[in-house]
Amino acid sequence: MHRRHLLAGGVALGASATVLPAPTGSATGAPRSAASVPTAPSSALPSRDVIISVLRRVADQWIGAHTDPGDNLWANATFFSGLLALQRLTGDTGYLRYARGWAEKHNYGLSGGVTTRHADNHCAGQAYLDLYEAEPDEQKLTAIEDSLHRMTYTDQPARNDDWWWDDALHMAMPPFARIGALREDPAYWDKLYRLYTHTKHTEGGPGLYDAGTGLWYRDANFLPGAIVSPGGKPVFWSRGNGWVTAGHTKTLKALPGSERHVAEYRDTLVQLLKAAAEVQRADGFWNVNLGDAAHLPGPETSGTVFFTYGLAYAIGAGLIGGAEYLPVAARAWNGLVASAVHPDGALGYVQKVGDRPESSQPVTYDSTADFGVGGFLLAGTELATLVS
Repeated sequence: MHRRHLLAGGVALGASATVLPAPTGSATGAPRSAASVPTAPSSALPSRDVIISVLRRVADQWIGAHTDPGDNLWANATFFSGLLALQRLTGDTGYLRYARGWAEKHNYGLSGGVTTRHADNHCAGQAYLDLYEAEPDEQKLTAIEDSLHRMTYTDQPARNDDWWWDDALHMAMPPFARIGALREDPAYWDKLYRLYTHTKHTEGGPGLYDAGTGLWYRDANFLPGAIVSPGGKPVFWSRGNGWVTAGHTKTLKALPGSERHVAEYRDTLVQLLKAAAEVQRADGFWNVNLGDAAHLPGPETSGTVFFTYGLAYAIGAGLIGGAEYLPVAARAWNGLVASAVHPDGALGYVQKVGDRPESSQPVTYDSTADFGVGGFLLAGTELATLVS
């Protein structure tokens, strides 16, 4: 879990005001390679077939370059979440076979075993649940269900401080939501909400959610009075907020509308998406720091794909207006395809493992990672549902 250790250097300390910068639509910054980054992608989505064609190209490139499907940690599990979304969209048996081989390689188990409480280790459970839905077999759910059952019922069930960083909401909210739905057991949803509420309103004192902006701090180290950007502005890490977006999106897709906390999850997602839309770059991407347009400006894919995923879901679910926000999602998608997708399907401009804007810099046209590819597949499959 090396990314969970805070990275030293490159930041200032001091008080921060939670005020978003001016919209960064014109603050495109310089590309981090010789690749050209267009500044005005189209505000209209291409056809469903065109979207799927790009998704296949990106998925096929990654699979071809990774004949060994890899570990079952959070990053690779996020890739498989995206791949299985594409498999459901296309019915491609090759994608299902590749994902099944990955899960079987790990015996549908969790890193850290069933006693783990770490959200990162629960991320693989999302793909196992997808594989269960495609080909039901209770053994596929043994590890993830056992682990969540322990947290909910037997292993310190009153403890709710496990999710101390905002990425955890993507890694572990959806498995709790989905197991609760599958077993028709709302105790999992109640446990989910208690863990979520600690992250949102208690972690570090005030919680990681900034009600004034609708954005989230990555962890307590970035709360007001702590780490700020070199320009003295707040650090709202793009991918951290992307993880929060995806966590809410997947959770809402899993929960029945009657679940008593759905309204809060919806409202929180909407506020986050609206805040992100205000600081979208002219090239369709988002910067690594949503709170400071001058802090390492440049296109970054991983935050961008998760915002696009959330926007597409929220538009389709009627949570936000398509007339206002579909152009935001379309500019993001078209910018990604024009600038980040290589001719062979490789995906660039992905900030690699880290916990803040300074992590894994510089981000270049050739920077890629499994979780970025997974997020791209999630975004495109969700967008494909909005067009014919």
